[in-house]
Amino acid sequence: MECTPSGRRSSLACVVAVMIALASSSGSAAEPPQHPQAGTIAGHPALARCPRHTTTAHGRQGDAVNIAFIGSEQELHRTLAAAGWYAADPITLRTSVRIAADVVLRKPYAHAPVSDLYLWDRKQDAAFEQPVGDSPKQRHHVRFWRAEAVDAAGKPLWLGAATYDERVEISRTTGGVTHKISPDIDRERNKLVSDMIRAGMLDGYYWVDAFHRQAEGRNGGGDPYFTDKRLAVGVIAPRR
Repeated sequence: MECTPSGRRSSLACVVAVMIALASSSGSAAEPPQHPQAGTIAGHPALARCPRHTTTAHGRQGDAVNIAFIGSEQELHRTLAAAGWYAADPITLRTSVRIAADVVLRKPYAHAPVSDLYLWDRKQDAAFEQPVGDSPKQRHHVRFWRAEAVDAAGKPLWLGAATYDERVEISRTTGGVTHKISPDIDRERNKLVSDMIRAGMLDGYYWVDAFHRQAEGRNGGGDPYFTDKRLAVGVIAPRR
């Protein structure tokens, strides 16, 4: 979950770190969503051999994969937008300064950037978030990676890692600016599925049981998490 700029921006990172460290404080957790009901849709071929965790730029285990959607890239963006989620801005000098300033000034930033995590040796193909309150230090967010395999209808699988950012702090493992995640990653997974259902954007969804071997772990920033070990897979409703 690191947000540290690299290279020529290292001096700016120090300023950003100080600004955010002074402004950060723990926030209240989101209201628990209603637990989704299981669906009855056939599996996607890309699920046969897919990674269970993301990795950081330094090769450490990152956030756990806990959600997936089946549909085209256009359908994925349309669905998230309809469910009230915003596409994240890329990390640039301008967006790095803005997120730091908005945390300090308690100004909303619905498209705040997220740091890069990796699956299949590449960074996320898309990232979305849903702001909480009046500061980007707290937010719901998810990253997605497109799998190469497609199903019988030619639709790809988008593997995702959904977490809730509780606050910003200095990473215990890297020393960089980072968001600290809530340990209950299932709650965030369930919230995203519930948002999609309320927006009427899913044809259905199902669970992959025992997707994870371990019920507990830590992400790349050292934050602990726990899970029921299941992956939620939603099928995006085609445009009607």
